[in-house]
Amino acid sequence: MAPVKLLLISGSTRGGSTNTAALRTALGVLPDDTTAELYEGLAALPAFNPDDDHEPLPPAPAELRAAIADADAVLFCTPEYAGNMPGSLKNLLDWTVGGAEMYRKPVAWINVAVPGRGHNALAALSTVLGYVGADVIDEACVDLPLRSAQVDENGLVTDPEWLAQLAKPLTAIRERLNSRQRSR
Repeated sequence: MAPVKLLLISGSTRGGSTNTAALRTALGVLPDDTTAELYEGLAALPAFNPDDDHEPLPPAPAELRAAIADADAVLFCTPEYAGNMPGSLKNLLDWTVGGAEMYRKPVAWINVAVPGRGHNALAALSTVLGYVGADVIDEACVDLPLRSAQVDENGLVTDPEWLAQLAKPLTAIRERLNSRQRSR
């Protein structure tokens, strides 16, 4: 199958985020013929204003849309703040509504919150992804709890059991993309 590229988007702007650590770790356990880019522009996105949602876009939203367009699939990992997704992630998603980059784009998410937490953020994420017409890969949407103590000084997770679990959603994304390629 042809190589595929994933875009990894953390919903956290916090330096020591376990969400970002999970995605940074994913860069090292990708399936064969899969590359990924960790999107690092979340904090730089201006507040969404529909008056600015036209060509030419401001630079940061233009870079975001280009990164999404260039990816074969998007993997999210977000914390939950005050019972919802962080405002910075909602802002990122608002910048995607006016473009077609997310339409039919395969997407998934990893929830690294402790058991029983994070599902309000994921429900909100699911609502917005449905609104923009993204193709949610249900089998790649997983709960994979991660404690900060499992993240090393380099911001990576080295626990072998956790890494084995992380490989499963990445493989599910790759399999969906392979299936799409075969059906063309």
